[in-house]
Amino acid sequence: MSLSGRQRACLEAIGIPRWVRRNLPVAADEPAASHQSRLEVESPAPEPEACPVEQMDWPRLETTIRACTACGLHAGRHHAVVGTGDRQASWLIVGEAPGEQEDLQGEPFVGRAGVLLNNMLVAAGLTRERVYIANVIKCRPPGNRDPQTEEVSACLRYLERQIALIEPDLILIVGRVAAQTLLATDAPVGRMRGRVHYYGSRRIPVVVTYHPAYLLRRPIEKAKSWADLKLALAQRGR
Repeated sequence: MSLSGRQRACLEAIGIPRWVRRNLPVAADEPAASHQSRLEVESPAPEPEACPVEQMDWPRLETTIRACTACGLHAGRHHAVVGTGDRQASWLIVGEAPGEQEDLQGEPFVGRAGVLLNNMLVAAGLTRERVYIANVIKCRPPGNRDPQTEEVSACLRYLERQIALIEPDLILIVGRVAAQTLLATDAPVGRMRGRVHYYGSRRIPVVVTYHPAYLLRRPIEKAKSWADLKLALAQRGR
């Protein structure tokens, strides 16, 4: 149906858009502004592009981690464990994965191993609130088994973004899996500890030590972990 210019003006005045086929030419007497409004009505708004993890801010990163279904671990979790502490901390503590209590409470290192870690930090003149604590894997593996390669691959990008946002002066890695993942090695903890490694293009100093859960089973190794903490403290100001 062909409408006169007056009819078109009346329809627009009462808020009724005129639907036309896209291949129809614009009438010679139709103003450009009217043609623009018609195109806006006909064309659906574009979908917003997904934000890459490496560009996420803290709120978006935390929301993404909690809703993540990138690997099978999400199916059995109570909580995805993002991390805890000061987002501008000088020290970042990195562990392997949540355990049973961490999964239930949604916070890393809250069981017996967490109590020991807290005591280790206090001995070094720090507190849990003054560092940031995170894990390589954000969901608990069944039975606290070692994370599988595909699970690490799916989750590591979240930790890498946390490191980029925090910009720590030092990373203290506790445990074999976390150390091997961040340092891209298959060396045992005993060979990695006792010296300073470096992470990323900023060459962040990294000190490796035993996981607190291991120290609970092997208290004789606590002296070595204390030596590792002193090595980490010695990196201040360098």
